[in-house]
Amino acid sequence: MNLLMAIASRVARTLLLMLFAAAGTILQVRFAPGFFSDPREMDGRYAQAARIEMQEQSSRQEFAGRSAVNQVEGWFRGDFGESRQYGVPVSDLICARLRVSGSLLVRGLAQGWLLALCAAFPVSGLRGGGTLWGAPFTILLAIPTAAMATACILSQTGGPILVLTLLIASREFKFLHRLLTQAWRAPHVLQGRAQGLSVFSLVRRHILPNVAPQLGALAALSIVTALGALVPIEAIFTVPGVGQLAWSAVMNRDLPVVAAVSLLMALLVRVTGLVTTRTLALEGA
Repeated sequence: MNLLMAIASRVARTLLLMLFAAAGTILQVRFAPGFFSDPREMDGRYAQAARIEMQEQSSRQEFAGRSAVNQVEGWFRGDFGESRQYGVPVSDLICARLRVSGSLLVRGLAQGWLLALCAAFPVSGLRGGGTLWGAPFTILLAIPTAAMATACILSQTGGPILVLTLLIASREFKFLHRLLTQAWRAPHVLQGRAQGLSVFSLVRRHILPNVAPQLGALAALSIVTALGALVPIEAIFTVPGVGQLAWSAVMNRDLPVVAAVSLLMALLVRVTGLVTTRTLALEGA
């Protein structure tokens, strides 16, 4: 009974988070300046006609709260609406781009963690000089994602995967270095080193088992960081993924697309947190 209650509680929290994220997005876009703008306003031949049409459209618009309710009701029926910009179903737009964004996220996260681990393991075992060896990662951490992507384009070196890899590696190196340094200085590890155990045995038997829970929580934060960087990376490199779609939708006030992408991001963040922090009830049973 407790197991079912725990699962139901986490499912309810997930749904509540998704509803709050979607409702907040809908209200922000609806009240944003220029939501009812029309490209024809820039053309003098159609300006007057466009204004008249927009006034009629505005008079027929529902209250923002009612619009959000209708949007959510459509989601429960599997209808995410039609894109205001492209005139096609939102689900078709997102599904066509999920594979591109998913591939970018997986490769960037995998290479970023590999780079961070390869750098943090040897540096954490040193008695000094950790700050000096970690200086390149600190510098990378201070560079905005958009600036890093722009530098790659101007220098014609690298691409979206490289930028995401460097972003993840620079962020995770600091935490991994601190975590592994504490693990190497643990009393039982020092005793094992004094008894002549190999580095491989120490890492496999004592280091990794002790830091595994913290690595799971850190992995969840990595995914959240990668999702946040997905929009500027895909927009700057013109990668046809969900991030670029979200950027284009925001610029064009495409409410159904923005709301659907926000819902998807909230779901990914919540599911990732449940899995990586070991809060699923089945694991605690």
